[in-house]
Amino acid sequence: TVNPVATIAENLGTPLVCGNCPWQSWYANLGGNPTPGQSTMKPKWTTLYFLGVNDLCNSFIPMWNRVHSQLGTDKTVGCAFPNDSDGDAFRAAWPVFAKAAGYTLIDPPPYDDLQSNYSSMISQFKSSNCDFFTNVPLPPDFNTMWKQASQQGFKPKLATVAKVLLFPSDVAALGPLVENIATDAWWTPNMPWTSSLTGETCKQVADDFTSATGEPWVQSLSNYSLFEVAHAALTASGDPHDKAAVADALFKVNINALAGTLDWTSSKAPAPGVVDTPCVGVQWKTDSTNKYGFSMYVVDNTLMPNVPTTGDLEPTNK
Repeated sequence: TVNPVATIAENLGTPLVCGNCPWQSWYANLGGNPTPGQSTMKPKWTTLYFLGVNDLCNSFIPMWNRVHSQLGTDKTVGCAFPNDSDGDAFRAAWPVFAKAAGYTLIDPPPYDDLQSNYSSMISQFKSSNCDFFTNVPLPPDFNTMWKQASQQGFKPKLATVAKVLLFPSDVAALGPLVENIATDAWWTPNMPWTSSLTGETCKQVADDFTSATGEPWVQSLSNYSLFEVAHAALTASGDPHDKAAVADALFKVNINALAGTLDWTSSKAPAPGVVDTPCVGVQWKTDSTNKYGFSMYVVDNTLMPNVPTTGDLEPTNK
């Protein structure tokens, strides 16, 4: 949903701030080259804050290393990357990080979204002794894929998934098969950030959400910061009705927000218009206090040492 909107905003000249899309996918979709050192194209109207494939790699690999040390695994990883913009971004980036860490990737041909049979891919992972697994599918595709993997006996020592299992309701759909599947979290209630508008902490906002909805917190509460960025840009523009002034102000926003430090003026930006926000490694574990039966626990804080862990990293399958 993010990339098409960004394209239209650029075409129509509409100021836009985006979140919840890997920055390489977003930037490449606008015509930029996300390769380090070659990211020269600057969007005119739209900006983004979110993690990148680089953050996912640097979050998942430390968890692989820890499980490898525990179990003496084969350092072979099965990759399920679809034929879409996210799949393309992952397929391009993962080899750079995995090879440097000593891992071999088994990357079958891209599959079409909403495919119903993953037997060929699963068979390849099994025959290659893939002790690790990673992906970037649509949620219903992973549901189908993971159930078939269990039925066909593919049980990697650690599954590290992206773009799926973001919400407790999605997790509940897999039931016990979701136990100790690892993923990333770009926002949790125990992150040390506060709202630039009210001063509320992440935990206070999460508690407010639960109180108002009766639902467990979700990491998409970080989208609160879309409004923080919009407020900062509209205020700084001098005239919130002047689209060009608002767009110019978007590229100058520098605030400490509920989603962390969002500084579009930083020389450390990986690409023009992008703020790369890091993540922590998490696992879904059984939790009788959660209405959906599972909760997300922070099990690796390699990229964010200031975020406390809340659970132990355990193999998905032993």
